Amino acid sequence: MGQKIHPVGFRLPVTRNWASRWYANNQNFATMLVEDLQVRDYLKVKLKNAAVSRIL
Repeated sequence: MGQKIHPVGFRLPVTRNWASRWYANNQNFATMLVEDLQVRDYLKVKLKNAAVSRIL
């Protein structure tokens, strides 16, 4: 029986770029990740009716 994998996650390097493009060292990674998610959530709320398809 085959393994169940997410098709987007499996093909991500081939068909899409990552949603975020930033670099951080090990000490700042968690802080930067939380900040990135907060910014994305904020923009999703503020731009809900602005016909924005994706936040890069």
